[in-house]
Amino acid sequence: MASLTGAFLKMLLLLPTQNWSLVVAGNPYNCDEPLVSTLPGASFSSSSELSSSHGPGFARLNRRDGAGGWSPLVSDKYQWLQIDLGERMEVTAMATQGGYGSSNWVTSYLLMFSDSGRNWKQYRREESIWGFPGNTNADSVVHYRLQPPIEARFLRFLPGAWNPKGRIGMRIEVYGCAYRSEVVDFDGQSSLLYRFDQKSVSPIRDAISLKFKTMQSDGLLLHREGQKGNHMTLELIKGKLGFFINSGETTLPPTDAQADLTLGSLLDDEHWHSVLVEVLDTHVNLTVDRHTHHFQAKRGSSYWDLNFEISFGGIQVPGKSLTFPHKNFHGCLENLYYNGVDIIELAREHNPQIIIMGNVSFSCPHPQTVPVTFLSSKSYLALPGNSGEEKVSVTFQFRTWNRVGCLLSAALRRDSLDLVLFLKDGKLKLSLYHLGQLLRDIVTGAGLNDGQWHSVSLSAEGNHLSVMVDGELASAAHTLLLRQTDSGDTYYFGGCPDNSSGSGLHGPPWGFQGCLRLISIGDRAVDLISVQQGALGSFSDLQIDACGITDRCLPSYCEHGSECSQSWDNFSCDCTDTGYVGATCHSPLYQQSCEAHKHKGNPSGLYYIDADGSGPLGPFLVYCNMTDGTPLSWWLGRTNETHTYWGGSLPDAQKCTCGLEGTCTESQYYCNCDADRSEWTSNTGALSPKEHLPVTGDVGRPDSETAYTLGPLLCQGDKSFWNAASFNTETSYLHFPTFHGEFTADVGFFFKTTASSGVFVENLGITDFFRIELRAPAEVTFSFDVGNGPCEITVQSPTPFNDNRWHHVRAERNVKEASLQVDQLPQRTQAAPPDGHVRLQLNSQLFVGGTATRQRGFLGCLRSLQLNGMALDLEERATMTPGVEPGCPGHCSSYRHLCRNGGRCREKPRGIACDCTFSAYIGPFCSDEISAYFETGSSVTYNFQEHDTLSENSSSLAASSHGDVTLTREEVTLSFRTTRTPSLLLYVSSFHEEYLSVVLAKNGSLQIRYKLDKHQEPDAFNFDFRHLADGDFHQVKINREEGVVFVEVNQSSRRQVILTSGTEFNALKSLVLGKLEAPGADPDTRRAGAHGFTGCLSAVRFGWATPLKAALLLGGPARVTIRGHVAAAARCAAGAVPGSSPRELTWPLPGSTGRSGPTEEGEPLKDAGGSDSAVIGGVIAVVIFIMLCITAIAIHIYQQRKLYKENESGISKKEEC
Repeated sequence: MASLTGAFLKMLLLLPTQNWSLVVAGNPYNCDEPLVSTLPGASFSSSSELSSSHGPGFARLNRRDGAGGWSPLVSDKYQWLQIDLGERMEVTAMATQGGYGSSNWVTSYLLMFSDSGRNWKQYRREESIWGFPGNTNADSVVHYRLQPPIEARFLRFLPGAWNPKGRIGMRIEVYGCAYRSEVVDFDGQSSLLYRFDQKSVSPIRDAISLKFKTMQSDGLLLHREGQKGNHMTLELIKGKLGFFINSGETTLPPTDAQADLTLGSLLDDEHWHSVLVEVLDTHVNLTVDRHTHHFQAKRGSSYWDLNFEISFGGIQVPGKSLTFPHKNFHGCLENLYYNGVDIIELAREHNPQIIIMGNVSFSCPHPQTVPVTFLSSKSYLALPGNSGEEKVSVTFQFRTWNRVGCLLSAALRRDSLDLVLFLKDGKLKLSLYHLGQLLRDIVTGAGLNDGQWHSVSLSAEGNHLSVMVDGELASAAHTLLLRQTDSGDTYYFGGCPDNSSGSGLHGPPWGFQGCLRLISIGDRAVDLISVQQGALGSFSDLQIDACGITDRCLPSYCEHGSECSQSWDNFSCDCTDTGYVGATCHSPLYQQSCEAHKHKGNPSGLYYIDADGSGPLGPFLVYCNMTDGTPLSWWLGRTNETHTYWGGSLPDAQKCTCGLEGTCTESQYYCNCDADRSEWTSNTGALSPKEHLPVTGDVGRPDSETAYTLGPLLCQGDKSFWNAASFNTETSYLHFPTFHGEFTADVGFFFKTTASSGVFVENLGITDFFRIELRAPAEVTFSFDVGNGPCEITVQSPTPFNDNRWHHVRAERNVKEASLQVDQLPQRTQAAPPDGHVRLQLNSQLFVGGTATRQRGFLGCLRSLQLNGMALDLEERATMTPGVEPGCPGHCSSYRHLCRNGGRCREKPRGIACDCTFSAYIGPFCSDEISAYFETGSSVTYNFQEHDTLSENSSSLAASSHGDVTLTREEVTLSFRTTRTPSLLLYVSSFHEEYLSVVLAKNGSLQIRYKLDKHQEPDAFNFDFRHLADGDFHQVKINREEGVVFVEVNQSSRRQVILTSGTEFNALKSLVLGKLEAPGADPDTRRAGAHGFTGCLSAVRFGWATPLKAALLLGGPARVTIRGHVAAAARCAAGAVPGSSPRELTWPLPGSTGRSGPTEEGEPLKDAGGSDSAVIGGVIAVVIFIMLCITAIAIHIYQQRKLYKENESGISKKEEC
């Protein structure tokens, strides 16, 4: 019940909340009254006017008096039209026209607003768009609704572009309604304390709403605490709003404490910011300027343990004189409500529930601070100095995001000194030059590019020069001995002019982008309004009376926990250690499943996978078992041990009945359920080892019954990777719900086609859209529009894409760039326009395989379609769509290359399997070599003919019965590592006394002998490529085509030889690796056979015969005989030469003689030979015992199978997959 209540309360937090300030702030549902038409002429002003009949008073919408609108004297980007609404109003919309009956109109403009007519703020749309579309002619009206609305008294329109065949011309109207509010001003020493009774507290939630504006970067807005030290605090910290909720660990959060939640940025800009705090126990919603964040505080105490009082503007403790380390708030609060109670109104009425400390006033002053924005690296402000004065004194404040930038430069004429003050790596650096030569550098401060206001003071008097940053005199003051100081003629702020301007100054090549304010030269403050009016100094590319800094990391478009950093006009994301890449760290670095890793040809091992791609889940480490045929299903025994055998099989066999009998649905698996089939399959059988049964008790009692259920299944594969649909007509398509990828959208899929063109996916909006299509046989195009005009990215291939093979496409569009990649071709990218539209707004269905117009449809197959990490079920939708079929055959055409070393690609409903039956390798791709370590005197014999039923005259019978088997060609491969010579690598004989021998001669050279006619001498060839008995790994490939033999060593050295002894290999008898007695062979072969082979052999294949696979793998055929010590080795290619300790595996060796029971892991099987008779006798006894055990087991298996087939009573089990 408690959890249900908690869930209900949490849901309440997420519901839309009442805006308590609406009671007095006006009715937002009826706020579209025209506000300009009734204003007096004095309410209009402008930067200039072309004539008295073009003055700003003629700028009312649809008016024709005067010249029919406002036009400035000069049409440039520094012109503006200003409206004084008389009081703060809520503005919801505006409309524009050009000059009546003229060629003068504005095509785009900016809107700025202010409470005081100073310190203007630009209105921003869509997070980054500042400009508004204007007119295309003189008389049509263009309306634009402001979302969100603004509250302001002064509005200023800044033309950005106009009719190139005319000049600037505007008529305007704005719409809205009256805005009423209650305000209170705090001077940094004052505060309010509100005391309330318990009935005032909502049983559901606490809600606090307010607006604030300030010039100070730090200050405490509200605080509430309890008897146990628990508290809730909302505080402005370095221009950001920090929220603290504490269970009682400390009385107040330390000044350097990390806030539970931080929101907002640049909130000390002397403009109004709205705040809404909703608290339910430890659940908190914090909204700042429409950005909401929800979190649950990690504290133990309930919020409702707090006292029934709350402080605003500072912390009050009545009756006590305490000083807290937190700064009081210095600024104005507006429409302050606590659970619907108007706190400011109570304070104005001196309600006893309100305790006022210090001086508070109920009006909000308007400081006349005038900031200036340096818009580009070419911006500068030139101001006159106090020439003739024997001291230099310059102070100002700046804020910027850039790590570098020139702040100030000046020439001190009397000493021929040039002074340059600039930022480098976020530090302030002062450089002094004398006649062009650098005298000294002074560096101070750090991290000054954090967007905060920083104060700078530069002074020189007499023979001392000092610079100070943020009042840090102790660490920032430096002195330099000067002969005499004289104030320069001109001070350049911002960009440092180059020498071509005649300034003669030396400085860094970077300009400054940021804001300056409170500039003083000497003892006089600079009047920047006079600069704006042209009465003082000069400037270029400035925006005066506004600070246009914006936080491009709020909201942050950097995803998956990546860190956002910014400069003045851009931001970047640090994707380090996130597992993602791309401009916004959106694209996953890792594959989505083991299946995807597998079909890139990767072997079994540890891999990172990202199950939801670009979705919110991060990557995690898994072990991917790529091996086909490994049992996928398992069950838990009595003691929770895992078993993979099933009814009718034996423990540790990892097989079901069909695996033992060779009757499984797919031959490469040992259980029916391991096959990846669309239809249901089952394994049925009786489990006889009762000690493994998961039910304890009297299961061994006659006539008793028991039952068990299937335990957990080990999951493998990826359904979405092979989820496919086939599109059979150009008018067919699949449709899905609208794709929502407003700020980031990625689409990935595979396609296969023979068509020359067709649309893969398309989604439309009113004007926005995105589309991915095959534009031409060798071109894939990604096109989209987010409001900045259509954009296209095309990937071209040197070979056509319509080759009926799978190709992978991935397209991504985010606020910084768009990209397209096809297969492994180079990725194409296109940067987003600066400050352009960023939101992709779609409203139609998502069309897959076609378009809404049923034109340019796609013919072919699509699979694994994913949008922002979410897979679409193409197969499920295809089952109900005419012209589209679920699934798509023909995977081997694209993935056949994964099957190596003679492995054959087999089609599966979902993917492929590599059939390694005729390969000397194993594994999912037939790439795992089968290696064996041969000790001296050991051998492996592979018999081509079964001779169980042959009579005493077996040789003649075999020869006659197989005399029609004639080989005119064969391919032989083997790899080895040894240091012994001579050595016999391979010997193949026939019943007709024909043979092939591969030998390492005494000198380490490779020798091959073919005898294909018993009446002739063998053909002997010596290949002296290099000394091959050097302990290195070597590969040999022999390919015979009748009388022509091709020999390749180490995939590089090749030779061709011609046989004279014959062209046919008749009636194959056996293949021998290692020691051999071959009386009918030539002397060199007999000599090598007597020595045998000592070392590592791997990947041995003669035609379709793979002797090492037959010898070493479990369940190998009985035609293999092993003598001596032959141990399975991990890999010859990575193994060791004789005399070292090679890594070996103790695989069972069927048919091996002289084995002495189980061995420890990694220990080779020991040779049974020896001179000690006692040892021999013991070994013989062990061998006899093993043979008896094998016989008993065989009888037991036979009885169990017979029992199962004749009577299915007892313990049974059916597994469905």
